[in-house]
Amino acid sequence: MKTDVLVVGAGPVGLAMAVELARYGLSIRIVDQAPQRTDKSKALVVWSRTLELMDRMGCTASFLAAGFKATAANIVAGTKQIAHITLGGVATPHPYALMIPQCDTERLLEQHLNTYGVHIERNVELTQFAPSETSVVSTLRHAAGQDENLETSWLIGCDGAHSTVRHQLGMEFLGNTLMTDWLLADVHLSGAPNPRDVNVIWHSDGVLVVFPITHDRFRVIADSGDTRPGIERPDPTLQDVQAVLDQRGPGGITVSDPVWLANFHINERKVADYRAGRVFLAGDAAHIHSPAGGQGMNTGIQDACNLAWKIALVSRGACAEEPLLGSYTIERSAVGDQVLKAAGRMTAVAILRGEVRQSIRNHVASLVFGLAPIRSAVANAMTEVAIGYPKSPLSVSSQHISGGPAAGERAPIRAGEIPVGAGNTPRFVVFAEPNEQFSHLIARFPDLLDAIIRKPFHDHGLWLIRPDGYTALATKQGHWDEVSAFLNRIATPHPA
Repeated sequence: MKTDVLVVGAGPVGLAMAVELARYGLSIRIVDQAPQRTDKSKALVVWSRTLELMDRMGCTASFLAAGFKATAANIVAGTKQIAHITLGGVATPHPYALMIPQCDTERLLEQHLNTYGVHIERNVELTQFAPSETSVVSTLRHAAGQDENLETSWLIGCDGAHSTVRHQLGMEFLGNTLMTDWLLADVHLSGAPNPRDVNVIWHSDGVLVVFPITHDRFRVIADSGDTRPGIERPDPTLQDVQAVLDQRGPGGITVSDPVWLANFHINERKVADYRAGRVFLAGDAAHIHSPAGGQGMNTGIQDACNLAWKIALVSRGACAEEPLLGSYTIERSAVGDQVLKAAGRMTAVAILRGEVRQSIRNHVASLVFGLAPIRSAVANAMTEVAIGYPKSPLSVSSQHISGGPAAGERAPIRAGEIPVGAGNTPRFVVFAEPNEQFSHLIARFPDLLDAIIRKPFHDHGLWLIRPDGYTALATKQGHWDEVSAFLNRIATPHPA
């Protein structure tokens, strides 16, 4: 039997992709060249929107048990607090940043994947692939050196910044490398202020960021000078970390027991198209950027959640390839652009040089963050609940309906309600007052439409919500013809 999907790369993005595809009943294989999963903390934060999507996967509980909830972020310049951004007011079941090392994220996702009978094939390298109009034939090299030819309907490259899939597609990774060295330290700290918050300190010599991991373990990041071409800066020592904390911190912080010490550079790069026929890219294979904001891994996991249901519906024969699969690049590339720009701006502002410019930055930022609507907007952006697809070919709105989400927006998540898309079959969900026309639509589109109608967000509206919880259609109550037209547009044509 031909396998439906080959997922290349078993990091958080590849694992999330495999979980979603397996949940939808597709036959998959997931391979990784590495002999074992990472033992490093790497990506550290899982944001609210990602946790909402994990609710659909059914694995959030294990993450909450293993992680540490951070509920606020502070920006400080000298002795002055520039901003205090709380996450408790964000309209989500998860109003916090879940701090959890990437090694644990991979472990938990792998355990969840195993419950579907799917296991990572390690020490297996994708060496080449040949796509056609109907399938992709990939050559896999196993640890003993033997090659295997595997035919699948789809190939998804989740194989990181040095992606073999991207290279063989010949896609340019457009962007640049910032000419600044950075220090990273996962260490134990005593005397850290606001130990449950993310703390950003703007200092005249650079930026210092301290993330909580547990009650006494923290991630410390700081810029450490301009990159010197041809000269690799050695990894920092514990004394180097203490010196940066003493110089830029508020004082009284003591570092000990290092878990991981490293230097890194910031790359800001992205492909123009996330798809080439039956081959897709997701995560770092498609976009890499500054760690400012901690959006990278989350963006990749959300790539996976965006693509998996679309491939599932096409593979099941419920939907035509277009516009469904074509919407993946349109939607996720726009998000990638937003993340790149926002992270780049945050980094540039944080490492701004010059006393006058720093003084202006601090003054303007203090004024801006003093406005409650700005703090709320920043919290929504940080937690990623603000992400939407307003320009997607899958977002349709004939008019604005007050009291509910606009087309392309994330649908509100109501307490006690089963998350949209939590089942093992991806279907659209209607939020409206029930009537006979809904029953007719269920009969016409049983593979596309959930049979249970949900209470509308407002008495005068009708909403069609996608399997990933975003709004496909927002219209007035009773406009069932628009729902029918939308489903007709994406459904597989049937012979007359």
